[in-house]
Amino acid sequence: MEEEQNKSPLHHYWGNTSEEDYYTLQGIKSTKSFFTSPRDLTLFTRSWLPPTKTPPKGIIFMIHGYGNDISWTFQATPIHLAKKGFACFALDIEGHGQSQGLKAYVPNLDLVIDDCLSFFSFVLTQNTEFQDLPKFLFGESMGGAICVLIHLKRPKEFNGGILIAPMCKISDKVKPIWPIAQFLTLVARFAPTLAVVPTADLLEKSVKVPEKRIIGGRNPNRYFGKPRLGTVVELLRVTDYVSSKLCDVNMPFLVLHGSADVVTDPEVSRELYKLAKSTDKTLKIYDGMMHSLLFGETDENVEIVRGDILAWLNDRC
Repeated sequence: MEEEQNKSPLHHYWGNTSEEDYYTLQGIKSTKSFFTSPRDLTLFTRSWLPPTKTPPKGIIFMIHGYGNDISWTFQATPIHLAKKGFACFALDIEGHGQSQGLKAYVPNLDLVIDDCLSFFSFVLTQNTEFQDLPKFLFGESMGGAICVLIHLKRPKEFNGGILIAPMCKISDKVKPIWPIAQFLTLVARFAPTLAVVPTADLLEKSVKVPEKRIIGGRNPNRYFGKPRLGTVVELLRVTDYVSSKLCDVNMPFLVLHGSADVVTDPEVSRELYKLAKSTDKTLKIYDGMMHSLLFGETDENVEIVRGDILAWLNDRC
């Protein structure tokens, strides 16, 4: 019986209540649409807005992690933040979710950064009343690394960043071992889209609560295949670059990591906190928590993390 329930259709991570009704129940407004980037890529986007007519406290531009998207469990966080007075915007990056591109194939993160910046600028152009509000970056895992890269490219554009288990380095526990990594890099030159990279089950390694692991596994837009060669090579390149530039980070930031995270390395978050030029920086390492801090943990742990995020934001708005 339990196996049959796990395979039954689930329209949203919260159940089968329609999006419109669910957002109304949560007391927020939400929109979804497609955005065409300057390189003519069609990207799926969403917004989650406070319901009141008064201006939001701040604007949060959000970036999801590898293999994930913005329409399943990722939504839990912007819904919560919108209820607390923040306007949130996000897009499925190239090759993820409902955006254009081969699933989970990201050959050039520099172009993804340009896509994100173009979309964020478009949001502010379309919502001129938001332009003078505090603007924050928010990224989970790979999205956290992208936030750091965005800051390094546009150091004055955002008022701060929230980095959730940022992929500033791929943990050795999920990275292909030598000499496999070197061999795969060579093969990637000729077959970059090949999905053959051996790695651990990221959902299993990320989500602590078994029932939530089931919900995450029923995401119709999540990528469950093996990582593609070109994507892995690009992530290794970018994380090596980010880890070499930690001393150049000079924005207010909050970095959160679980001590039991085996997908991204909490030690690199400690290094970021230690080396960054920022005078306004906060690091929290949660004892025993895993990679998925904002969904995969117990509800009590999720509320602890949410509380730390809100406290940090409210102190800066």
